[in-house]
Amino acid sequence: MTAGVTRLQRFVLALVCAVAVSTIYAIQPVLKTAGAELGLPPESVGWLVAAGQVGYFFGLVLLVPLGDLLDRRRLIVGHLLLTATGAGITAAAPDGVIAVGGLAIAGLFAVVVQVTVAYVAEVSPAAERGRNIGAVTSGVVIGILGVRVFAGALGDTLGWRVVYVVLAMLCTAVAVAARLSLRADVRQADGRYTRVLTSMVKLAATDRLFATRGLIAFSLFASFGTLWSGLALPLSAQPWGLGTTEIGLFGLAGLAGAVGAARAGRWADAGRAQAISGWSLILLAASWLLIARTEPTLWPLIAGIVLLDFAVQAVHVSNQHLLTTAHPDRASSVIGAYMAFYSLGSALGAITTTWAYATWGWPASSLLGALYALAGLVVWALSRALGRHGVGLSHVATAAKECA
Repeated sequence: MTAGVTRLQRFVLALVCAVAVSTIYAIQPVLKTAGAELGLPPESVGWLVAAGQVGYFFGLVLLVPLGDLLDRRRLIVGHLLLTATGAGITAAAPDGVIAVGGLAIAGLFAVVVQVTVAYVAEVSPAAERGRNIGAVTSGVVIGILGVRVFAGALGDTLGWRVVYVVLAMLCTAVAVAARLSLRADVRQADGRYTRVLTSMVKLAATDRLFATRGLIAFSLFASFGTLWSGLALPLSAQPWGLGTTEIGLFGLAGLAGAVGAARAGRWADAGRAQAISGWSLILLAASWLLIARTEPTLWPLIAGIVLLDFAVQAVHVSNQHLLTTAHPDRASSVIGAYMAFYSLGSALGAITTTWAYATWGWPASSLLGALYALAGLVVWALSRALGRHGVGLSHVATAAKECA
């Protein structure tokens, strides 16, 4: 089905991504307040953040492959309504246990984002696929970063529960818009659910493009998570002492970078996805030279945030363009498996940045972020070198076993 995507449909699909992913990240700016009201001890509030990520990971593995078997429009609508249910449970939660459950449900079904990307790849003509994926996935970054501003401001004025009430309402409204504006995605399923799951494992073990792009994504989002999971620590400390709302505004710098990278899809359509990945990973590593500077002014940090989010989005769009082009018949499975690398990388960045900051301060966190970016660049460079010589990762693994 390649009838194309209208401007209205692109807008609705970008909204699907932005609203769904917001339910995972909205808790971060209001974490301290929510934890105290729910009666969670300080050492346990991290479960409120982890719940959405854990649910998301399981959704990637168990739910996204359904997109290769069922009508994706129906899945988009249904998953959005179930995400709204999770957000509603969180808003009404009387204690921490129920809140964690609600956040896990929201995260589980927020994988509608990947079903949406697969839908876009399926309905887009080849010449427009990268452009459309770039426009839609920009909604993901807008949701991740924009919700920080939204939740920080709303949490300070009306309370953290109102944040999730609004998100539940938005998920429901966008579900209705998707049902009315999108075409049905009816196709013949060529396999069973268990077979699709098995194919994901085989894909990681045998497909060099997928393994390379997955490892790049792991490093990419470890670097991304290092920034956004740790940024509040130096900003809330002296000499700045910024509050929740002020820290949330730094998400606007990230938005500027992410929106600027929307053209990455057009560059990928022109056959430059590999080159985009290389120079964007270099830019990502270089951005940490600016991000590490938090004194005597914050302007270098802000510039570094713009560059980092531009680079992350450019590589992310290029990755998805290459993978959906190589595997058009199972785009949902491929994107779901690819995003599992994203989820694990983000978690690694979040864990290590707080450890590094507590031990050595923000310069140590910045060094980690740069090292993650350089790791992705090394994977990219090795893949290019091996590709020129016709060597696949499966051949390298076989040779290693023989040597052992």
